[in-house]
Amino acid sequence: MTDALVIAGTYLLVRQQGESAEGVIPDPKQLVGSLRTLDKHLADMVGQVLPSQWTPQLAAVLHAVKQLATEQAPEAAFEYLHNRYVTSASSMSGLAGTPDSVAEVMLALAGAGTEVFDFTSGTGSLLRMAADKALRAGSGVRCSAQEIKPQYALITLLRLWFVQLRAQQAGIASDPPVVHVGDSLLADAFTDLRADVVVANFPFGIHDWGHDRLAYDPRWAYGLPPRTEPELAWVQHALAHLAPGGTAVVLMPPAAALRPAGRRVRAELVRRGALRAVVALPAGLMPPTGIGLHIWVLTQPDPQAPPTNGLLVIDTTAAPPGRTLLDTVGPAWRAYLSGEPVDEPGVCRTVPVIETLDDQVDLTPQRYLPRTGTISADPDEIIRRIRDFERLLDELRDYLPPVQEAQAAPLRAAPHADIADLIRSGSISMLRTASRRQPSRSAVTSSVLTTTDIVSGSPASGSTSRDADDVPPLVQAGDILMPTIGSKVHARVATREQIGAALGPGVQLIRVDKTRFDPWFIAGVLSRTDNLRVAGRASTGSVRIDVKRLAIPVLPLHQQQAYGEAFRKLVAFRTALAEGARAGATLAQEVGDNLFGGSLELPDIE
Repeated sequence: MTDALVIAGTYLLVRQQGESAEGVIPDPKQLVGSLRTLDKHLADMVGQVLPSQWTPQLAAVLHAVKQLATEQAPEAAFEYLHNRYVTSASSMSGLAGTPDSVAEVMLALAGAGTEVFDFTSGTGSLLRMAADKALRAGSGVRCSAQEIKPQYALITLLRLWFVQLRAQQAGIASDPPVVHVGDSLLADAFTDLRADVVVANFPFGIHDWGHDRLAYDPRWAYGLPPRTEPELAWVQHALAHLAPGGTAVVLMPPAAALRPAGRRVRAELVRRGALRAVVALPAGLMPPTGIGLHIWVLTQPDPQAPPTNGLLVIDTTAAPPGRTLLDTVGPAWRAYLSGEPVDEPGVCRTVPVIETLDDQVDLTPQRYLPRTGTISADPDEIIRRIRDFERLLDELRDYLPPVQEAQAAPLRAAPHADIADLIRSGSISMLRTASRRQPSRSAVTSSVLTTTDIVSGSPASGSTSRDADDVPPLVQAGDILMPTIGSKVHARVATREQIGAALGPGVQLIRVDKTRFDPWFIAGVLSRTDNLRVAGRASTGSVRIDVKRLAIPVLPLHQQQAYGEAFRKLVAFRTALAEGARAGATLAQEVGDNLFGGSLELPDIE
């Protein structure tokens, strides 16, 4: 069915180009040749789909398309066929086209630009509307796209070329569209692109999105997205492709605004002014999804610019009857950009940043827009979150390393080396922040890692004043971080967000020769429960941990790396377990409240 649509689009495009006589149907070679004068890349993509000659079935399809083209313009005919295709394909394959009403709002929020980028274009609905909107305004725009499915990418390119031909016929100059095939996260085809406008309706809930392979990707400027938060990876991908002053507008599942696992990244997006607005859409607008999605509006923050005037939240479901989506969102966004206060009770409001940065960082618009009367619950959303929680429980099993009963105790039986001796030999070094002298009046403030940051794996949250020439130890990749005082030994390899941070009081750093030692192996061995008894020294009711009193097993590096990977997974398991406990507690409360409120019921109850 897809190939038939491509063949129909190719014929209609050639006809609009004026390369085909009305009564003649070119053969496949002639069609590709006509396209080559237009765009070699498009011709090559079409050439991979077209057969060497028409079969009777395809000939019949083309005759029907030729008849359709006598009744309406080629572009209108192709859009009619495309809409029929999307309607049937969405029910079979989950193709999520972007309805015109939603695309219109997204592009209004994005504003104008000379370069528009969609990194999960589907069949190109957002980009086609952007190109058509620019053409109607009398200006040209370059559209760039990436799509993982080759057939969708080709449909995107065909649709964009129809608009491009109209622009050429109107005498409006613009660069031809560019569409690449591939996975945008794992194989970004536009690494150097910085667009004025980025729009996307990306797929939700893809847990195999490349978390492990992309752990140190430079796109994660706001924090490594958790494995269960692929949408926050897409958001940061969008920001990475924004030009200064540009705007990104993306569709998001409502759970991404409140899931506990993503709260750190959400907090950074809001705190640093990258996330400007969250718009809640009515349910049922985006088939096959039945829930009400969110629109997130993002900009690349300028560190030299003054802070933003807060987060704009809009709940379009609370708008007065008869008001369109655009009528609700447009005026509020324009007022927000101009710096005017936005506050329509129950509908929209500018929320101070500090109000969002609690322990949940819940960005759901309805939370900040209290209404009079009772707010009806969304049972579909709660049921979907129950299923998400069930998937989270299944994923927890993947964090546990595979183990089996041992006939011997290889680690305990291995020879041990004292850490004190290894420090003296230079194989291991230890660093701490020196006792601080009183800073001068010209002191600078810098962020430092606290003991809480080490235990939780969070970025540096502390701060201290120091002289410019008083540089504390800075964390490097592979460093092992430990609190000096605690109720147990917490040794953790520095996360990507902690690299480059300074050590705060009460934090010690262990740096190993990575040609001899695996950092995660050393961290795992040091965190053994019994080590607190060996290394601990009572100090005013707490335990001070002296790492020099410990010893580590001596194993070949490849065996250390195998054990180190197991220890890394166990830390990830504990972290995910804690996140799951918090999410489960919230979910249990909501299910109980909504059972009582009547929006949920028990099955088969009499």
